[in-house]
Amino acid sequence: MNESSKTTLYVGLDVHKESIAVAYAPEDRGAEVVSLGAIGPRQCDIDKLIRKLQSKGAPLVFVYEAGPCGYWLYRYLTRKGLSCHVVAPSLIPRKPGDRVKTDRRDAMTLARLMRSGDLSSIYVPGIEDEALRDLSRGREDAMEDLKRSKHRLKSFLLRQDIRYEGRASWNAAHLRWLSEVVCPTPPQQIIFQEYVRAVTEQSERLQRLERELHEAVKGWRLYPVVEAIQALRGVELTGAVILMAELGDLTRFDSPRQLMSYLGLTPSEYSSGARRRQGGITKAGNSHARRALVEGAWAYRYPAKVSRHLQLRLEKLPPEVQAIGWKAQVRLCKRYRQLTARGKHVNQVVVAIAREMAAFAWAIARIVPRAA
Repeated sequence: MNESSKTTLYVGLDVHKESIAVAYAPEDRGAEVVSLGAIGPRQCDIDKLIRKLQSKGAPLVFVYEAGPCGYWLYRYLTRKGLSCHVVAPSLIPRKPGDRVKTDRRDAMTLARLMRSGDLSSIYVPGIEDEALRDLSRGREDAMEDLKRSKHRLKSFLLRQDIRYEGRASWNAAHLRWLSEVVCPTPPQQIIFQEYVRAVTEQSERLQRLERELHEAVKGWRLYPVVEAIQALRGVELTGAVILMAELGDLTRFDSPRQLMSYLGLTPSEYSSGARRRQGGITKAGNSHARRALVEGAWAYRYPAKVSRHLQLRLEKLPPEVQAIGWKAQVRLCKRYRQLTARGKHVNQVVVAIAREMAAFAWAIARIVPRAA
């Protein structure tokens, strides 16, 4: 007992909806990893496991993969004063020749790798931060549903050879034209009206979620940073909320390069010996924040200018934040022209701009005080 009390137990959890596979590895590298089988996912099952492991008299360190079950287990264990780590599945080392995968083996692998220090913990958002993130992702889902509904309606009209001759779709003139469309047969008219109704309902749903998002963010602890990074051209309120909801406090990154790597905006590399070979961006990390930055980067294809909308956003910000925003605009607009002049594809140029936008957002976040 005295010997075991000096060693830490690394507990691997393979978490699923209906069960959790458990294994632990003593701190001694030579000790074998022990599988405890599967337990239930309820809190009482977790409590029973904790009591069983604590009876061994050793400190406990829990680890499990991020997945669809969320972070409730992490929060439950940390509330009990226990150490818990959540790791990204894509960063777990795998043996190329290992073709056997079971819950038991996964739990044992997690415990073994945590003991050897080969796992990196991910950032776990607070409850309030996760709520804003869920709201922003719900808005993004509504946008995708609206896009699909519009595509189905336009595809249906194309099959009937009913064509809109106007210059732009989904404006007031287009909606008036849709209200006058008559299909060849009554069944087709019914399905046409259902498609139109689906577009209307999805549009209203998107508007509701955007209103809720804009209201909810006002009481958020990171709202000062949300306002400040709108000094960057191409980053309006919705884009700023997406960035902060997905990334959390940007000051947790030690450098802009670390943030760029987290966003998956750095080039991949396949180098060997004297030969250095870089490929496309890694696309690792958070895809939602990366997409928001890339969409905002398109604004820098025009010359540097403070528009009326940007000026209204800047008026509420400190002079040092305004200075960073203007410095970013001058640099990135020039950078866009230089890269396009060198013959780079426009998509590559926009991604390069988005990568530098992340660095400017990091610089702004470091000088803005956070709400208590």
